[in-house]
Amino acid sequence: MSTEGKRILICDDDPAILRVLEVNLEVEGYDVLLAHHGEEAFEVAAAEHPDLIILDIMMPRLDGYQTCAKLKENETTKDIPVVFLSAKAQQSDIERGKSFGVADYLTKPFDPSDLLDVVERLLQ
Repeated sequence: MSTEGKRILICDDDPAILRVLEVNLEVEGYDVLLAHHGEEAFEVAAAEHPDLIILDIMMPRLDGYQTCAKLKENETTKDIPVVFLSAKAQQSDIERGKSFGVADYLTKPFDPSDLLDVVERLLQ
């Protein structure tokens, strides 16, 4: 699959996680957009229309649930696939996350190759 021109928005309040994700995705040829909290993620998504959004749940301002709900309610962002990447790993957390209409839910710590598999599957 060609990654050329595919843009992925990553939103996490942890700069180290952002950097790891950014490097792993850029090495695979994706264009990466960054956001540090939910409000910023929504603004970037609405302006830039990425092909995929990777979203943390526990963040300041708007958490991942609120951000995802806002993205899904907006006409210009509602069809962008969202993947939750969160330390919230209980089955109830995963079920709650999926109830927001996310395309997938991965837990931290994560294996970068697992994340790349999910990204490739969703961007086919």
